Amino acid sequence: MLSRLRAHKVSFKHALDGFVHNIKTQPNFRFHLLATLCVVLLGIYFSISYFEWLTLVFTVNMVMVAEMVNTSIESMVDLITLERREDARIAKDVSAGMVLISALMAVIVGSLIFVPKIISAL
Repeated sequence: MLSRLRAHKVSFKHALDGFVHNIKTQPNFRFHLLATLCVVLLGIYFSISYFEWLTLVFTVNMVMVAEMVNTSIESMVDLITLERREDARIAKDVSAGMVLISALMAVIVGSLIFVPKIISAL
């Protein structure tokens, strides 16, 4: 039982290390964290509903996970080869595209939630 707890503690530490690595090394991840802070502050200011919070939480999660998967794919490609190869470029471009699409969808979700509230506050 105690060894399982230690194993979970070690796993959690590795996961936290990965999160911190992204914060320290990935400017886009830091931008997404800043955007998340802005969204949270807007949500508090406009007293958004439970469903709107739930939608934002899932949307933010999607963007953060996509950014971390992108970092993982880029790191693995760099580990496998430093040569300029077409398949390596495609892997990196597609993973970057995943982040772009998730971020664009997050902007749409945020707009659907906040634009009507901003307009009615004017």
